[in-house]
Amino acid sequence: MSGMEAGLVRKYPSDAGGLRAARHGPHGHSASARTAHSMSASALRKKSDASLVRKVPFAPLRPVLANLQEVFLGTKLAVLFPAVPLAIAAQCANFGQVWVFALSLLGLIPLAERVSFLTEQIAIYTGPTLGGLLNATCGNATELIIALFALMQGKIEVVKCSLLGSVLSNLLLVLGTSLFCGGIVNLGVDQPYDRNQSDVSTGILILGVLCQSLPLMLRYAVSAGEHSVAAATTGLELSRACSIVMLLAYVAYLFFQLKTHTQLFEPQVVDEDGEDQEEAVIGFASGLFWLAFKTILIAILSEYVVGTIEPTSQSWGLSVSFISIIMLPIVGNAAEHAGAVIFALKNKLDITLGVALGSATQISMFVVPLSVIVAWIAGIQMDLDFKLLETGSLFVSVIVTAFTLQDGTSHYLKGIILLLCYIVIGACFFVTRQPASHANGNGAGLAVPTGTWNAQVRSPAWTSQHAGQQSNVLNQTLKLKESVGPSVRNE
Repeated sequence: MSGMEAGLVRKYPSDAGGLRAARHGPHGHSASARTAHSMSASALRKKSDASLVRKVPFAPLRPVLANLQEVFLGTKLAVLFPAVPLAIAAQCANFGQVWVFALSLLGLIPLAERVSFLTEQIAIYTGPTLGGLLNATCGNATELIIALFALMQGKIEVVKCSLLGSVLSNLLLVLGTSLFCGGIVNLGVDQPYDRNQSDVSTGILILGVLCQSLPLMLRYAVSAGEHSVAAATTGLELSRACSIVMLLAYVAYLFFQLKTHTQLFEPQVVDEDGEDQEEAVIGFASGLFWLAFKTILIAILSEYVVGTIEPTSQSWGLSVSFISIIMLPIVGNAAEHAGAVIFALKNKLDITLGVALGSATQISMFVVPLSVIVAWIAGIQMDLDFKLLETGSLFVSVIVTAFTLQDGTSHYLKGIILLLCYIVIGACFFVTRQPASHANGNGAGLAVPTGTWNAQVRSPAWTSQHAGQQSNVLNQTLKLKESVGPSVRNE
């Protein structure tokens, strides 16, 4: 037991037994709540130098400094922390909305990594089940907070695009980069992974795509006259029903992952000498305090990002949808993404798949339907209709990912395929969502429908009356042709 851990046991004697119990399950193996997400983020952490704290002459101040050192300097991303106060200062001083947006994005990177670290520290004390639920809830805290702030400001397009971009980024960019880099480094070496985990995740993702596609397909079916609906709000009601189904499916997925089939989601051992056992470096109460503090900072910066995204779009000449789909997801989970690539280089693909597929599943099956339910409670009309291009891109991405992972082995070509899919999808959103001043510079504009729900509400009486009117018009047209035809031939 290290000196730091001994101090924690002395400080929190009631938690020492819980800490030891959380590390070993009923069968003697580790049952801590370390997930693929937390293990990938740990790749960017660094051990603090305790010798610096011991040099402080005032002894009562040493525990406080040690705590601050772990929370703020225990990561390789600590160099980006100055962006947080700079973003707040730029906002308060009205320095420039573009600067506020850029600094806020940079500040979110280390904050997201620290939230993952603090969640893992708290999970050591709470045990594997509660810790797993905590990880599942806070795993994508940045995307959830950004979505909620955009929702409260009525920017539903930003909500949909940012969440869609998170799923696409995890499935194509993160997984593709990991498989490509891992395949190049481990060229000629077998790269196996557990197919069971990928099969479960892709199955859940396909269910999510179906729920998000139904409102879109219903809208097009009604617009084409193939079907009719009882009310103009049917699409919204269908979206809310599908959101409830998605949340129920996510609860079943968590129960499956954390209780009945935990062996399918256990990450590979990182170090063969047993160094993967996680030790608490901060106390339980301290972890809760810092988790709340970091979450507040993320909320502040997320509000800045949402409030300045439109001026930044105009300044950079990029559309809001392109920034939301491409830029925000990359920044929001940069720490986890980097960790996934690092473990792929070490040929630990189960961890990489757990990060990419787990995060995509959480966004698709939890954050997206939760946003619809929160909007419903707040009286905001947000549905699951992500429009044709967005929904089609999501559907193809899930199918390509499922086929790529179906054989249980990996190589660099699979990574190239996923990366190229992400590039062409990004290019598509780039060229189709340009600002009006820059789009179609050759003068040939494209007519893109802007309506989201043009439902045709038809009663049986209206349908029969309309059919009779069409029949009368057709008969009059035929009679007119018969009367005009002979006169034209005589002339």
